Amino acid sequence: MKTNVGKLDQTIRYLAAIILALVAILTNLWWLLIPSVILAFTAAVSFCGLYRVFGINTCKFDPNDQ
Repeated sequence: MKTNVGKLDQTIRYLAAIILALVAILTNLWWLLIPSVILAFTAAVSFCGLYRVFGINTCKFDPNDQ
């Protein structure tokens, strides 16, 4: 699986996941945990399926291109 999520994108995804999780807990909108988990997972594995579909790559260094 090729990485297509760069460091800045990863950081933004982690921050968005934390914010969504906090909003979900504070407002009892538990369904917001679903996109929060998805954002955290895609940041952790540095891969986004939607980016692949649309041909987006925010990763500056691709270890698979050697």
